[in-house]
Amino acid sequence: MKKLILSTAALALTAGFALADGHSVRLGTEGAYAPWNFLNDAGEVDGFERELGDELCKRAELECTWVTNEWDSIIPNLVSGNYDAIIAGMSITAERDEVIDFTQAYTPPDPSAYLAMSADVDLASGVVAAQTATIQAGFVAEQGWTLVEYATPEETLAAVKNGEADAVLADKSFLDTHVGVDGLVMLERSEAIGGGVGMGIRESDADLRGKFDAAIQSMKDDGTLNTLIAKWEVSSQW
Repeated sequence: MKKLILSTAALALTAGFALADGHSVRLGTEGAYAPWNFLNDAGEVDGFERELGDELCKRAELECTWVTNEWDSIIPNLVSGNYDAIIAGMSITAERDEVIDFTQAYTPPDPSAYLAMSADVDLASGVVAAQTATIQAGFVAEQGWTLVEYATPEETLAAVKNGEADAVLADKSFLDTHVGVDGLVMLERSEAIGGGVGMGIRESDADLRGKFDAAIQSMKDDGTLNTLIAKWEVSSQW
């Protein structure tokens, strides 16, 4: 799933798993990218990654806390120590891997798709919206198309609805929840970009990465990860 500025207030929510040694791990997410992560009516982090993160912490015997952070500063605020891991629909890319480390992927690559107000949009001659610092924004720029970037996923959708953009490119699982809303239609074309989604960890925290890697692998091995993926419809299964 996105850029780098520093000015956001984080909201902390406890995950409720305790470790005997009392170590607490803060999990950073965006809270604005359903069904991956979002804030429910009670203002709590919810979605696929809430369930996944809680289960990973349980298996790793870690006490975890949830923190929300705007996407465009989510990597810098990990590096600066505002939280200990990113679990926010973040695709593993070589560019990001130069700044932080990643666990193994917990979902395969999610196809990227387009929503527009008309099915006959010409992407090459039109304006395509994408969230800032996402793999989708990078893809549009690489095609040489006209790109407009927005800080949040909701703003990309609003740009299409109000005519600022002809289409939006984002994870298909996110766009699926908006098909038909205010006349939005999904284009037949899709893109295969990104290398799967993993947890972002500071490069200095190899032990923590190892704990989460082992927990992810255990969920793959016993099938519970595929069960969660199917429940939330975020990607294909392993």
